[in-house]
Amino acid sequence: MAVHLQASLFEQSESGIRLGPLDGVRRTLLSDGAWLDLLPGWLSGASDLFDHLATAVPWQAERRVMYDSEVQVPRLLAHYRAGSALPHPVLEEARAALSARYAAELGEPFATAGLCYYRDGWDSVAWHGDRNGRGAYRDTMVAILSVGAPRDLALRPRRPGPSPVRLPLGHGDLVVMGGSCQRTWEHAVPKTARAVGPRISIQFRPHGVR
Repeated sequence: MAVHLQASLFEQSESGIRLGPLDGVRRTLLSDGAWLDLLPGWLSGASDLFDHLATAVPWQAERRVMYDSEVQVPRLLAHYRAGSALPHPVLEEARAALSARYAAELGEPFATAGLCYYRDGWDSVAWHGDRNGRGAYRDTMVAILSVGAPRDLALRPRRPGPSPVRLPLGHGDLVVMGGSCQRTWEHAVPKTARAVGPRISIQFRPHGVR
């Protein structure tokens, strides 16, 4: 299954960076209690927000140990703990709006924000689920707001059966992975040899999910 997003033709530069309503969110049921909510173009002025984040965020180039060797993480990273000021007021608004929208289902607010800067098609993130916390044993949510050029967010089930999903996210698009998605599905941003522009994703998570 493939879901294709169409970016807005106009970034509404006169009105600046702002969020739209969340009542246009559309849900796709996956399998084993997992689901995706999708809202293309939730953020207007996404290009301006990308430019701000690219220069204002204290990006870190990290290294991690894999298979007894240390490798460069193929993207730049930044993390904001619960209670930390986010790098633009609209991200504070986004976190509050998402917390209000999903309060009944989630039962708690979105608390932290992780940012990833994919500089080109060679930057990526491997297949994984956010299972290094409560997502390993209970339903939760991860909301992702994307600015910059679209990159595919790929999803696949951990057990055979359902078809994979590819979401080309950018230009202020929102996706929320919910239910059992972190336990029963995996997601990735694959490398691509295509000429693609840079993208920044902002991931909002509840406390204890990572």
